[in-house]
Amino acid sequence: MAGFTVHFKKPDDWADSVHIHFWNVEGQAASDWPGAPMRAEGEGWFAFEFAAPAAHFVFNDGQGRQSGDQHREREGWYGIDGRWHDSRAKAVWQARKAHPKPKPAPTLEPRPVSERSDFREETIYFLLTTRFYDGDPSNNFYCRDRIKFNAAGEPEDPHWRGDFKGLIERLDYIKDLGFTAIWITPPVENRSGLDYHGYHAYDWTRIDPRLESPGATYQDLIDAAHARGIKIIQDVVVNHSCQYGIRGKVHIDHLPIKYYVSQGSEPGRVEHGPYQGSLGNYAWPNRDDIDNPLAPDWYRERHERDPEGIEPLVDPKTGETVPKPGYNPGRFFGIDCHDLDPDWYHQEGFICGGDWESAHPLQHKHLAGDCIDLATTRQNVKDYLVGSINRYLDMGVDALRIDTVKHIERDNLLEYVNAWKAHKPGLFVFGENLVKGYGWGDMGGGDNGPSQIRPWWYTRLGHDPRDPASGGDSGFPQLDFGLFSTFRDTVSKGTYGGTAQIFSMDWIYGDVTQLVTFLQNHDVGPDNDFKYRFKGEQWMAAAAYNLIWTVRGIPCLYYGEEIEFMKGAPQDVEGEKDTLDQTGRAYFGDYLSDEALPRTQAHPLYQHIKRLNQIRRAVPALQKAPVTQLSEWGGGMSFVRDYPEGSSYAVVGLAIGGDQQVNVDGVRPGLYRDAVTGQEIHSGGSLSFQVKANSAGIYVLDGPGKVGVDGLYLR
Repeated sequence: MAGFTVHFKKPDDWADSVHIHFWNVEGQAASDWPGAPMRAEGEGWFAFEFAAPAAHFVFNDGQGRQSGDQHREREGWYGIDGRWHDSRAKAVWQARKAHPKPKPAPTLEPRPVSERSDFREETIYFLLTTRFYDGDPSNNFYCRDRIKFNAAGEPEDPHWRGDFKGLIERLDYIKDLGFTAIWITPPVENRSGLDYHGYHAYDWTRIDPRLESPGATYQDLIDAAHARGIKIIQDVVVNHSCQYGIRGKVHIDHLPIKYYVSQGSEPGRVEHGPYQGSLGNYAWPNRDDIDNPLAPDWYRERHERDPEGIEPLVDPKTGETVPKPGYNPGRFFGIDCHDLDPDWYHQEGFICGGDWESAHPLQHKHLAGDCIDLATTRQNVKDYLVGSINRYLDMGVDALRIDTVKHIERDNLLEYVNAWKAHKPGLFVFGENLVKGYGWGDMGGGDNGPSQIRPWWYTRLGHDPRDPASGGDSGFPQLDFGLFSTFRDTVSKGTYGGTAQIFSMDWIYGDVTQLVTFLQNHDVGPDNDFKYRFKGEQWMAAAAYNLIWTVRGIPCLYYGEEIEFMKGAPQDVEGEKDTLDQTGRAYFGDYLSDEALPRTQAHPLYQHIKRLNQIRRAVPALQKAPVTQLSEWGGGMSFVRDYPEGSSYAVVGLAIGGDQQVNVDGVRPGLYRDAVTGQEIHSGGSLSFQVKANSAGIYVLDGPGKVGVDGLYLR
């Protein structure tokens, strides 16, 4: 029986030995991977003799690099151009003549902020400013709820701890991690019993002084970030104010909190950490909570004196005299919605029960006792909020994230979004519409809420809840809670199985490539209750990030994920006596000190995310292209990212839990280089490659080759 010999030119980045794995060889059993060793012929050539008339085979180095599938019936030389030749000389000549040289290694530095107008080029680092890094202890502040005390009974871990000075000092940490945009929680002045996170706005025109320091104002932060190529995303609350109204615009009736005396206590006897004698703001000489010039005369008069809240005050609503132990706490902390000013607030009560899945109550009732629903259709409300945020856009804020989107009717909310875009053309604005499920609304998928409160609705302009195509793109992308919700049953269990279903509905969004993707945030994580920081195995998180960074959308990381910070902890205070240090909102700065920083940056997930950012920045298709030809089989996924406008084309294979063989047909012919391993494959229309467990294969047509340094997962 006649045989033949095949010759193979080893690429420079392959291991020193080469194997040939074969099958469908007459009279010979298929080899076990990685196959038989090939005989070295010198000058990087290797040979193998078949004693059969034909064979199927693949060349590989046994360490993750391999050719595509081959079939041969006669002698030939396989050159580094990925083609067969009739002689070694011809293979060498053709390689020199036609083999495309790798593109120059991509720069790992982002272009200047002013040159980046498409936000899909960015990746986002999300942080609670007050919990990130403390640069100025003098502006620390304890909220009056959930104070942590040490064994000696002394308060510690102030809620307002991180600040702009600390963030400026650690911008290089975020830059080294590879992020090009920072989303900060609302920085405007707040008032509440627990207002450290910024979602209880009191004055939208003023930055909260507990965040600023001399030489570290909000403007200083914006300028320092831009100098490092980092954009600033400001979180904006449109839906509600705090329970005290809005300074200079509207007042909500309360008794001053400094007159509050709990049952069984006496005036001036409060012992609650820094709140000694009164629950009023301990940092103000007058010990009050607000300074609203629209408060009644009697309120403003007491604001200026009686700091301890001891002098008798008659409640103008009931005639009762305070301070009085146990007096109705609602007069200090509660809201009577019927007494609210209708020019500024809705008056339909508080959300409860079935209201959470019904559009009208969701959008006209109050979210909580310290989140009072604004009458967002009123022109005075629009003028105030739009004008206030315009000031920050003028300061250089690059993008906006809108809170509690589903609590505002879409067309009404788009008036705000479009006004900010008109003020700053090209502005990127995205929203938060929390849903625990696919979020397909009236189109099915087990959804128990209408389309009008679902994320896809806000990305469209049409008015048919069963036909997304009835209207075009609204230009208002959302956080991708649909994809996030699948992680509970997929990556949190070590599988990609089921993710194809969510991607099959990408067509419902106005522009799916602008959705903001994530694994967890300050409210939710991918567990059975959506309440905890990710508590799965580290390799599961790595595989999740591989998916988020290579699939459509803009990746977003919540502070601390890069080191599994507070793994398994509730995202927010849960138990009655929980303090922030027990939650996912714990203070992160201890990991960012000069002494701790090297250990933090050596964490496998830190290095993993850093490299994912480098790879995504080097491949425009990963930034801007939709997903096509998607296939998932539990242990793996494959898909194509085709971005013709940027002449960028990538074939992606992912593996979770174990090594995977990836085969993708119907791709463009040409030479592909893997951004992870550097392996080269010449494709005539299909690609076949192996991916190690919890790693990725990112084969880019005429791509730059290997980007970054191998780590524990990407290798």
